[in-house]
Amino acid sequence: MNNKITDLASRNEVELRPGLTKINLSYNNETMLCYFKMKKGTILPIHNHAAVQNGYVLSGKLKYQLADKDKNVYEEGVIGPGGGYVWDAWEYHSTEALEDMEFIEFFAPMRPEYIAE
Repeated sequence: MNNKITDLASRNEVELRPGLTKINLSYNNETMLCYFKMKKGTILPIHNHAAVQNGYVLSGKLKYQLADKDKNVYEEGVIGPGGGYVWDAWEYHSTEALEDMEFIEFFAPMRPEYIAE
């Protein structure tokens, strides 16, 4: 499968957890671009990971929280269509879909656990 030149319609949609699906777009050993759909009410609890996560909301509204290493929230807000965000590597964050939403995220380094299709 060619992972450098892709098209959304030809890729497999994978359910990561109830209410959250992902489609891998382009990726290599260093970076990864993914398309996500998240159903209203879906919550991703506070977590972190090695990859920088840079996102763009296409539709819907996303509530986010940023937290310290003890998972104490120090910032929260809402990002709507046309809004972007970046979570640094190992930065604790959580998200909740306030509406059905679609968004794109770019990861560096790529997330090997997301390769399975």
